[in-house]
Amino acid sequence: MAQIYKIYMNQSALVLADFIPKNLTNTQTIDQQYFDFEKLFKQSKDNESPVTYFIHAEKPKEIFNLIKKRVKLIRASGGLVKNGQGRYLFIHRLGKWDLPKGKVDEGESMKRAAVREVEEECGIKVDYLGQKIMTTYHAYLMKGDIIVKKTNWYEMGVNKVPKLKPQLEEDITEALWLGKEKFSKIRKNTYPLIEDILDAAE
Repeated sequence: MAQIYKIYMNQSALVLADFIPKNLTNTQTIDQQYFDFEKLFKQSKDNESPVTYFIHAEKPKEIFNLIKKRVKLIRASGGLVKNGQGRYLFIHRLGKWDLPKGKVDEGESMKRAAVREVEEECGIKVDYLGQKIMTTYHAYLMKGDIIVKKTNWYEMGVNKVPKLKPQLEEDITEALWLGKEKFSKIRKNTYPLIEDILDAAE
């Protein structure tokens, strides 16, 4: 079975796979022998446009696991929420369109954290928790250290069309319901990993 792993870094991404994916854009191939994740992450900060760094390896999972051992891993969960009219919930946070998510508390399950974060960040009650859509990995700097955030994303549903109340203390300035025909509005100003989730929903 084909293996592929992706870690988002700023607006760029590192893709590890045992095959050559067809849909990669602006690709820069990296030799596995000379691969240094920390150097690559620092390099990605200076990219003027998104770059897909690609490593073709027989055992991509081994490289992926080595990266996770070298950095601090944080677990988070979030949701793609559909209301009774078939529209989806989006939030505007720190100048970008996003989906509600947050860190998993100690002893808390990923599913429970996903529901809690959506409810807290948008002031609604989740009526239905569905399948996991995907797991994403996102690298960023915190106090000089590279952190990799592992986020599980779940399908969710709410009855009718509840009023949204954005959690201002979490820097969420707006929350709204949008139909699939308006996803292009989100894509113009969001993160690459959010685009991947929207691709899975469409």
